[in-house]
Order: sequence, then C-alpha cells, then structure tokens
Amino acid sequence: MTEELLVGLVSISDRASSGTYEDKGIPALNEWFAAALTSPWRMESRLIPDDQPTIEATLIELCDRVGCHLVLTTGGTGPAPRDVTPEATLAVADKVMSGFGEQMRAVSLKYVPTAILSRQVGAIRGKSLILNLPGQPKAIKETLDGVFAAVPYCLDLIGGPYIETNEAVVKAFRPKSAQRPTA
Repeated sequence: MTEELLVGLVSISDRASSGTYEDKGIPALNEWFAAALTSPWRMESRLIPDDQPTIEATLIELCDRVGCHLVLTTGGTGPAPRDVTPEATLAVADKVMSGFGEQMRAVSLKYVPTAILSRQVGAIRGKSLILNLPGQPKAIKETLDGVFAAVPYCLDLIGGPYIETNEAVVKAFRPKSAQRPTA
C-alpha cells in the first residue's frame, strides 16, 4: 500500500484571517494538487495572520505534530513590514534549500517584473519540506508548475512517501536509479 502524502497548506494573511476578505490561497493550492497528483494525498490547512511567532508555531505544529511531508505557505513573502513568512520559515528550518527560492523567483520573473521583490524560501524541518509560495492564485499555479518537478525526489530523499504526478500537469523528475516501476 502506498503511503499517503500529507500536505500542510498555510495561508498567511492578516485580512483573510480576520475575515476582511475571503482566502483564495488554500482553495488554489487544493485545486492544483487535485489536478497534479495521482498518488493518494490529503491536506491539513491553516489560515493565520502575518505574525512571526504564529507562523513559526504553525510550521512546527504541521511538521512535528501533524507529520506533514510537505508544507506550503502562501503570502507574506514581500518587502512590507508585516511580510515575515521567510523569517519564520528560516527560524524553524534544519536546512535551507536555496534552489527552491531561486527557481520560484526565476519562474515568477517570466510573468511579472516585481517577482524580484519576492523573498520566498525553501527549507527542510525534520522530514518535512517547507516552501513559501506567493499569495495570488494565478502566481501559486505558475510557481508550482515551475518548481514541483523536483519536490517528489526531494521528499524521497528526506524520508517522505513516493509520490507520482499527472504528467499533463507536472512531470516528477527523479534520476533513473530512484524511479519505481509504475503499476
């Protein structure tokens, strides 16, 4: 039996968490995963304010207590004073995965020149990969389309489940030695 991928989705927004407007990050992530994954998966979602201690506590909870293999945040990665998602992620990280941040910005720069203002990071905490994504649904999809190919193999390397993707959405890349036969 294939182990189920547990994905933590964290939307970080003062206004959405206070009910000022509807969160669009978690629905966009859920929609993307429903189309992209062919392996079994489920999600744990959180809607929280732009507050570093709250973000840190939420990431620790999802990684350490809930056991999420992958945690994706949306929002809080810009230069505004309340944008502290990268700082919170780095504060709880065991390892920084610089290539994810670099690639997320490279992907976004194809669409908007303001992507250079993004401070997205990727990190590992224990056996969890944490990625900071942009907050807008269109940008979430573009970013995941551009970086997710490396996520399944990264999860393999840190002890997560073997996940497979819908190649029409995104093709998971693994070296030949790490590929399993398909059923």
